[in-house]
Amino acid sequence: MPLPRRNTILLSLLALAAALALWSLNQWYQARYIRPFSETTVLFDAGTLRLPAELAGPGSIRVVHLWDPPCPCNVGNQQHLAELLERFAGQPVSFHVWQKPGSRGQLPDTLKALQPLAELPGAEQLPASPAVAIWDRDGKLAYVGPYSEGAVCTSANSFIEPVLEALLAGRAVHSTGSLAVGCYCAWND
Repeated sequence: MPLPRRNTILLSLLALAAALALWSLNQWYQARYIRPFSETTVLFDAGTLRLPAELAGPGSIRVVHLWDPPCPCNVGNQQHLAELLERFAGQPVSFHVWQKPGSRGQLPDTLKALQPLAELPGAEQLPASPAVAIWDRDGKLAYVGPYSEGAVCTSANSFIEPVLEALLAGRAVHSTGSLAVGCYCAWND
């Protein structure tokens, strides 16, 4: 066998081995770090959702984060929620959290400023989480639904900032029903 032919075969085998190693590494990475995103269409409807008695009535704008700890979709909005807490700090906006009854889990330290609610009447009727509900200064429900649409939740595609900015500017908002496609977990199992 001439020398150039041997080098060609050796280089071909080396390239094949490198390709197989890269493919194996890619498969491992996807299995370990990439969560599948299944587009789910959900109709959020306020129905009978209302604030607990201690928060009802006039006051600050109230934002309630509704979450189910084992839902993998929470990861996508927690950074955004932390940014909301920071952005609206010092303004007449209070942030609360309501965890799906019977579920177990802790919010990350960046969200410890959320005030837990013992009850949220009507929340059991919501279709999915993560979700958010916003009440205006008069205690009227202004928005209920997802943080955003799609697989990723950021301030660039958020529904929340425009609602809060409008309410802070004194404009009325009434968006208590929305159809969205994104990463959601069924609220009622």
